[in-house]
Amino acid sequence: MLKKVGLCVLILTSPLAAVAADKAVIGSTAKMSVAHADLSYVARIDTGAGNTSLHAFDIKVEGGSAKNMKDNVGKMVSFTTENNAGEQKRLTAKIVKTSTVSNSQGRETRYMVDLDVGFKGKERTVRVNLRDRSHMDYKLLIGRNWLKDRYVVDVSEKKIIGPTASISIVESGLKFKTRIDTGAVENSLHAFDMKIDNEDPDMEKNVGKIIHFTTENEKGESHVVKSRIVETSLIRNAQGSEIRYMVELNIGEPGQEYKVKVNLRDRSKMSYKLLIGRNWLQGHYIVDVSK
Repeated sequence: MLKKVGLCVLILTSPLAAVAADKAVIGSTAKMSVAHADLSYVARIDTGAGNTSLHAFDIKVEGGSAKNMKDNVGKMVSFTTENNAGEQKRLTAKIVKTSTVSNSQGRETRYMVDLDVGFKGKERTVRVNLRDRSHMDYKLLIGRNWLKDRYVVDVSEKKIIGPTASISIVESGLKFKTRIDTGAVENSLHAFDMKIDNEDPDMEKNVGKIIHFTTENEKGESHVVKSRIVETSLIRNAQGSEIRYMVELNIGEPGQEYKVKVNLRDRSKMSYKLLIGRNWLQGHYIVDVSK
């Protein structure tokens, strides 16, 4: 997942808004390329690692290796790398320095080389340490030296959604061309011909009762939905304020719906019959208005 934060509307008061500026957002894993090898890797994004690390074995210093690894700096080293798919390539690069790494297994010194690493077609040169990662899930680890000044890491793996999207409501069997509105607290669905079982004139007393309503998408496709009123909501807008019933429906991108509260109102005069607000977006999506 990758988008420029400068183009994103970050949901609610995300700390990313304060620190990201024009940096890009990247998830805890990403599909990365090592251009020299012409191989793709599923990479672990690791802010705990100072340097980027690549799976390398059968490492040989050309011309013979000095006993002290630091004495090999400046020499050429050849090694084999392998990605998660089992594809292998033999590479040669200059040793630019050595790196001593401390971890739970102790301390070890590794050779470092400069390789072009990044998203396919957008790789850039970064210093990479070489080590046998055959026993690890990720054959490429992206460290702080690749991330610094360019990326912020979002471990929640939020998805990117544009200012409009095709959204499904399971209970209606319909899809809606939907406005994604970070200015709205709640979702709002076009609803008319509303009927409540044992309706009371006092809207608050209808909470918990069953409501039947018809909804219709922008194509004129309609369906009668039956749901339970879970609460009422006071909505203030340019036209004033009004109280609306709220129900819980399974709403989302087709096949990825989840239950969320939605208020019901007649949106027949509006371009979008479904409006998605922050209560659906929060914790799940980042909105990119450039999409």
